[in-house]
Amino acid sequence: MVRACGTGVLLAGTLAGSQCHTIPNGLLGSWLLGPTRRTYFTMHFGDQLTAAIREKGVAACVGFDPVLDKLPESIRPKEGASDREAAAAVVAFGRGVITAIAPHVPAIKINIAFFEPLYAAGIDAYHELVCASHEAGLLVIGDVKRADIGHTSTQYALAQVGGGSVDVAPDAIPDAITINPYFGIDGVKPFIDVARRHGRGLFVLVQTSNPSAVEVQGLVLPDGLTVCQHVAKLVETWAGESNLVGESGYSLIGAVVSPRDLDSTVVIRDLMPHSIFLVPGFGAQGRTAEEVSKCFKADGTGALVAASRSVIYAFAAGVHYAKHGEDWAACVGSGAKEFADALRSVLPAVGATA
Repeated sequence: MVRACGTGVLLAGTLAGSQCHTIPNGLLGSWLLGPTRRTYFTMHFGDQLTAAIREKGVAACVGFDPVLDKLPESIRPKEGASDREAAAAVVAFGRGVITAIAPHVPAIKINIAFFEPLYAAGIDAYHELVCASHEAGLLVIGDVKRADIGHTSTQYALAQVGGGSVDVAPDAIPDAITINPYFGIDGVKPFIDVARRHGRGLFVLVQTSNPSAVEVQGLVLPDGLTVCQHVAKLVETWAGESNLVGESGYSLIGAVVSPRDLDSTVVIRDLMPHSIFLVPGFGAQGRTAEEVSKCFKADGTGALVAASRSVIYAFAAGVHYAKHGEDWAACVGSGAKEFADALRSVLPAVGATA
């Protein structure tokens, strides 16, 4: 048996918390449509994201990185639980998080790394939560950080933003994914081609938030640019192609840019006028609203700020627990609102009045 969710995503097994109904099907895969041809989204991703940010009035994205032993006690899988049972707990947690954050932010970033240790059950759970996020009106970024040499990148691209050799329900696929530029254009172009064909987007790693990134990204080249600034300049040559830029002025190719080095961040912002920045590190990683503001343009556009642990584990924080007690979903919602309000406090121009 598989299940049809929302606009038609099919999922195998019996993951908990789903509002889907079961239908018989002989498919081996867990989120595949057999004879039905999927209808791809046609709106340009840069325009989609810009519009979603304006509608919610804040450029905020909640990252979903579910660690099993940090789930709320009421749904945490027992020791020795099967992959399927653990995946069901992640789905239950994810659905609660999605419902809680949807009123406050326009997007969710789901990190596939936290699903892959559960093998097939984890991949099912990942796609079920992509579907649930779309049902809640959220744009979805799949944090997958894929890339390789050309022909391998093509397969990654088809799997993550296209559909490959089988038809995949639209709501099962993220609206955008993260990718690694280290292979150069022959590793990136397959992602560009597939994303453009199916109305999806990409965020290319440029300046990351981990402390040791400076060992590579901070190296100074003969022209005076650092490695990450050179990558920014290179990505702009890809992003700025006229057939990739939407009516908003932003490309379907964005960039992952952490403001860990504020001077470098200002340089990168100037080098990449066509890219929306996906900005990690807010909250638990220590980046402040004032710091992430450097990733935006003067008009308050051009970036989407992500916070993960400070929101999805808000039930472990004293201030939210004091307000909502054992209602972990209410704590998450409170954390999401706090995050959104913090961004609005330094970026008042973002959103409906922009």
